[in-house]
Amino acid sequence: MDPVIYFDNNATTRLAPEALEAMGPYLAELYGNPSSIHRFGSQVARAIQQAREETAALLGAADPVEVIFTSCGTEADNAAIRGILEARPGKRHIVTTQVEHPAVLALCQHLEKKGYRVTWLGVDGEGMLDLDELRDALTEETALVSIMYANNETGVIFPIEAIGEIVKARGIPVHVDAVQVAGKIPLDLKKSPVDLLTISAHKFHGPKGVGALYVRRGITFRPFIIGGHQERNRRGGTENVAGIVGMGKAAEIAVRHLGEEGKRVRALRDQLEQSLLTACPSCRVNGDREKRIPNTLNVSCKFLEGEAMLVLLDQHGICASTGSACTAGSAEPSHVLRAMGVEPDWIQGAI
Repeated sequence: MDPVIYFDNNATTRLAPEALEAMGPYLAELYGNPSSIHRFGSQVARAIQQAREETAALLGAADPVEVIFTSCGTEADNAAIRGILEARPGKRHIVTTQVEHPAVLALCQHLEKKGYRVTWLGVDGEGMLDLDELRDALTEETALVSIMYANNETGVIFPIEAIGEIVKARGIPVHVDAVQVAGKIPLDLKKSPVDLLTISAHKFHGPKGVGALYVRRGITFRPFIIGGHQERNRRGGTENVAGIVGMGKAAEIAVRHLGEEGKRVRALRDQLEQSLLTACPSCRVNGDREKRIPNTLNVSCKFLEGEAMLVLLDQHGICASTGSACTAGSAEPSHVLRAMGVEPDWIQGAI
């Protein structure tokens, strides 16, 4: 097979060999149900607990019990938002942003149709939020504020600590979609004002089909999936043991290499960015070039078609994307770049 250069790690990452090895026994001989009290059940239950502790360490959570395993980041986002809304039935207002991942964006659009009022915060030309706009959006009827940690298309990092302090001062729960930051920048939820936070294993070299929702102790939360006592009655259904074990191992690896890997990837990203801008001075970078996660670069070439560029790159063994993998196949231009006020000609040529 010809060598491939893979530039699509915000869509998914390669499964770490150590994670694959850790998963193996739970796909074969260690097949017990973790809810069973016999030795096979207790054996896999202990493996889940270890993975919970490893995932909590990645998040900087105070207690592993605050981690709920889910099937993916999208489920975790849905569980967080719906779980808070059900726990606060008298509140019918949600605050979010125009640049959220479809997991949050589409859900809030759906909730609007169900009678909820949604305030869609805008961003500036660099993709950054206005904190005064956030303050002004909060009301006595606000049930929840849901804002991503970093944007999956531009990599722009929002000031989550400042956002959390503003929202918490009003007694409103804060949900953060951290799918794109887990394993890339340090997290310390023990010191954070964030109440709920979601991640997905396959974004940091874990397996697909497993994610996690952090719910801070003391937060009133209603389960999204009902039907069993699993995850301390917070998420029904038999656990994906192999996936959870793989996620735990990927989390442990990420914690071990977080600092050095972040520096290495940032240096590679910056080298690529400079090379592109030198070779094509008419190109431009979209989003704040300082406040962004270390692995992400969004660049536009005016009057070029992004999809055509992707086909050409693929023919040369280079894999990239024009936007979120969850909007692939859509003819709509990037909602993120549109919210930033990027002109259509530049959006069309963005990768």
